[in-house]
Amino acid sequence: MNSEKVVIITGANSGIGKAAAFKFAKQGFTVIMACRNMEISRRVQGEIIKATQNHRVNLLKLDVSSFESVRQFCLEFKKQYEKLDILIHNAAYANHGEKYRLSADQIELTFATNTFGPFLMSHLLIDWLKKSDDPRILHASSNIVKHFFDPKKEIEVTNLRGEDKESKTFSLYNMYRNSKMALVMLTFKMAEEFANDGIKVNAIQINGATMSKETLQKFKPGWRMIARIQNLFFAPPEKFADCYFEICTSDQFKNVTGKLLNDKNQIINPTVANANVKTQMKQLFGSTLYPVYADNKDNQNKIWELSSEITKVNGHTIIP
Repeated sequence: MNSEKVVIITGANSGIGKAAAFKFAKQGFTVIMACRNMEISRRVQGEIIKATQNHRVNLLKLDVSSFESVRQFCLEFKKQYEKLDILIHNAAYANHGEKYRLSADQIELTFATNTFGPFLMSHLLIDWLKKSDDPRILHASSNIVKHFFDPKKEIEVTNLRGEDKESKTFSLYNMYRNSKMALVMLTFKMAEEFANDGIKVNAIQINGATMSKETLQKFKPGWRMIARIQNLFFAPPEKFADCYFEICTSDQFKNVTGKLLNDKNQIINPTVANANVKTQMKQLFGSTLYPVYADNKDNQNKIWELSSEITKVNGHTIIP
């Protein structure tokens, strides 16, 4: 029964995360909204319970950019629940136009939120996921990774701890792109690492969902105008909420792991090394190819090792 299934959704108070929380609650799941802003989240929680008549919609505080908050969230979750079936890493930081910012752990905020926080959280919850008869993890990536054209290019990791925070050349756009590429590579590597535990790990490539007025107001004026134009072409959040649900619950994906999926729930394949212009254009404007960079095992291992070092994860063991 779905009432016995437990799902955690980070960033569940707005956008796709909110739509996903509605979807899972309507289908009878026990939903844990993992959110930073509790005032907004309590209102959304009430809306979901009222609309779905599902009273198993819980709210736990989480700032995924803070390792201490991630740890506290996981401790509280384990006190209240005996297992975890689905973990959806939906929350992200992408406030284009912002200057270089550091998290509470003195990590660049984009990477702390989009990459390192989810990495730590998955490891902290692995024992609870192993208690499920069908455990699944889903990472929300972005079509921005398609802009990673050069297979020889490497993700910049030398400015993730405030080394050059005063640089005028800092681009949050580039940092966001790199953090989402890193998340895709961690998806592939994590699927291998967690395979013996029966945990399936996949990622979905988000190609834009309609943003609320509140979300648009977070952007700097110039970027806000761009976002408003993009909104005209974006699909509603419910479309990707449906994708989340299918990937995390359907028999179609029961044995699928280590894959990047598009908005049609199709598996995206890597492009070839030294791809010609035609293939590169297909990668950029289509939704069936991702940059070959992400498929490089050395690149995956470097990001895994960096994430392990920063979060103090050693294998499946969390170092105190």
